Amino acid sequence: MAPRGKAPPAQTQLVPGRRRGRPPKASDVAGMPAWRGLDFSRERALYTGGFAPVAGADEVGRGPLAGPVVAAAVVLDPARVPQGLDDSKKLTRARREALYAEICATAEVAVALAPPVRIDRDNIRQATLWALANAVRGLPRCPAFLLVDGNDPPQVACAVEAVVGGDGLIASIAAASIVAKVVRDRLMAGVGAAFPAYGFERHMGYGTPEHGAALRAHGPCLHHRRSFAPVREQQLALFSAAGELEEAD
Repeated sequence: MAPRGKAPPAQTQLVPGRRRGRPPKASDVAGMPAWRGLDFSRERALYTGGFAPVAGADEVGRGPLAGPVVAAAVVLDPARVPQGLDDSKKLTRARREALYAEICATAEVAVALAPPVRIDRDNIRQATLWALANAVRGLPRCPAFLLVDGNDPPQVACAVEAVVGGDGLIASIAAASIVAKVVRDRLMAGVGAAFPAYGFERHMGYGTPEHGAALRAHGPCLHHRRSFAPVREQQLALFSAAGELEEAD
């Protein structure tokens, strides 16, 4: 049953039976200062309407040829919203790292990964939705309302609204985008140290010329998404070359 108060906005999917938390005091929300970067107005309206807590979710890594999709869910503290939140792609690495530390120190945060094997098995869309849903389920408290980037919301047991370009519009989604980006970049740096021939720490698994040259020289490693066309084609080329060598022998 939807909570009392203002009706949820249009384009919102409600799942009945979810218990709602107590909204913050009016003084905690209405009296907040104007933040540099994205403000908290969307979340503030939801809290005022009786939805608490409000979470934002986003993912990073749909397009690369290697590495996981990383999804994050964040519940910002209305009284301690970090200043300067924005789409992670618009921020410098140093600024992302600083905001990541502040978000983790002041907000409720959960992260979920969909590894290459799941991406290859389920397809990138299903793996991404799975990771987003698991990030939301990993939060310390179940949100009453989820704001998620894009137009394809995951199946979660609460109200949800998908917002195209939400990581550049809504503070909670921006915070999730920053967390997901920093976590994935750190993971790919570790993968790069384990597989130095591919340069993962530089291109993060995306299809750069450097990555393509490494694939041609060394073939895919266990972190590559073998269902993605450039990787699949490289595997076929390697199998073909191996077959020709066997025939020559």
